[in-house]
Amino acid sequence: MREKIALLEEDLLLLRAKTEKMAALTAENNRLRDLLGSAEKLQDNVVVAELIGVDPDPGKHEVVIDKGTSDGVFIGQPLLDAKGLMGQVVGVSRYSSRVLLISDPSHSVPVQVARSNLRFVAQGTGAMSRLDLMYVQNTADVRTGDLLISSGLGGRFPVGYPVGIVNKVEHRGGKPFSSVTAIPSALLDRSRHVLLVFTEDKLASRHKEVRDGHGG
Repeated sequence: MREKIALLEEDLLLLRAKTEKMAALTAENNRLRDLLGSAEKLQDNVVVAELIGVDPDPGKHEVVIDKGTSDGVFIGQPLLDAKGLMGQVVGVSRYSSRVLLISDPSHSVPVQVARSNLRFVAQGTGAMSRLDLMYVQNTADVRTGDLLISSGLGGRFPVGYPVGIVNKVEHRGGKPFSSVTAIPSALLDRSRHVLLVFTEDKLASRHKEVRDGHGG
């Protein structure tokens, strides 16, 4: 009887492991479906990439993806997940690239409030769950729940991508600016598959650089 119980327990453990693996695969398939659904909605050309590394330095919010110059990746290229803007490429090798996430303290994104069209800059804070909205006047029409999207100013990021949701607006008495924070739209610490964005102007610019380089 003890032997039978031991065998049954082993079988149960194996079945549980298989069930957990199946659940993980199902969740992964759902995430890929969401990502591909987002790609279909975009007007830009995209390439799917996979995260293969994370910078161990807690002071840096950088990840490594499995696409590089052989796939046409370039410095400054925007990176998205199924929910929103994740960051931009800051280093490229032949088969991989480094991406700086929008949560890094050195990273900033020109944004606008979708509801009121007011423009601001969203700054990384070093926390993946928080962005700071810079220099928001106390009288500015910004509310909790407002969607922040990329404004396209500066030319780094295409216009209209979700960046974050405002979760706190604190008017500080005696000071000209309010304290406004937002939760990033992208799942910065969870997304595994991502989208590299190629806008038409970036493609044209890159093709010109390649031709000029070969010509020289």
